[in-house]
Amino acid sequence: MLKKFEDLSTPLVADACVRLGEPLRSAPTGILPVVAGQRVAGRALPVRHYGSVDVFLEAFTLAEPGDVLVIDNAGRHDEACIGDLAVLEAEAAGVTGVVVWGLHRDTPDLVEIGLPVFSYGRHAPGPVRLDPRDPDALTTARFGEQEVTVGDVVFADDDGVLFVAAARVDAVLDVARTLFSTERDQARRIRAGETLRTQTRFDAYLAGRAEDPSYTFRQHLRRIGGAIEE
Repeated sequence: MLKKFEDLSTPLVADACVRLGEPLRSAPTGILPVVAGQRVAGRALPVRHYGSVDVFLEAFTLAEPGDVLVIDNAGRHDEACIGDLAVLEAEAAGVTGVVVWGLHRDTPDLVEIGLPVFSYGRHAPGPVRLDPRDPDALTTARFGEQEVTVGDVVFADDDGVLFVAAARVDAVLDVARTLFSTERDQARRIRAGETLRTQTRFDAYLAGRAEDPSYTFRQHLRRIGGAIEE
């Protein structure tokens, strides 16, 4: 999956979802890779954290090569729920990345390990609680407003994290590639001196909107085969 994603980005995947009418399922804003430039794409391996690392170890027994560990720590900012040992174990289990609805610690060690980890920041204290565990702790993970299962694929880069239903991934990536090609051509033409206003026939759009105030720029772009917004 990472190979299919290598020339794309989460903005392109998001725009492709909009173009196809797919649910736009993104992590809450603010999530970043521990090391800038890291990228992740793979089947979701969901897990809910309740204060002990044992739930991660159990999740790893279900892992398939290429999975991305999706940790639901309820967005807590009072504890870091994952550090170097859990990430090393994830790597040993064939997991190719970790995304956390919460915080991480052991930052220098995570940088050295190199496995992509995405979180909402670093925090020295780990958990001091041990809460009761739900029966679905290894089948679903909440991530903001999203509910993530093994039926989802995770895409992550410097712009954020997205979740796409596995059954729709190929269609979404096909459209994302088309948008990528269109936008790269538009960028090339701007650098060559052809402004974006010229490329998008912006004067024609303004004239069309003057005649029909409901005429939107997105409708105009679709009519002429442009991109930009989605």
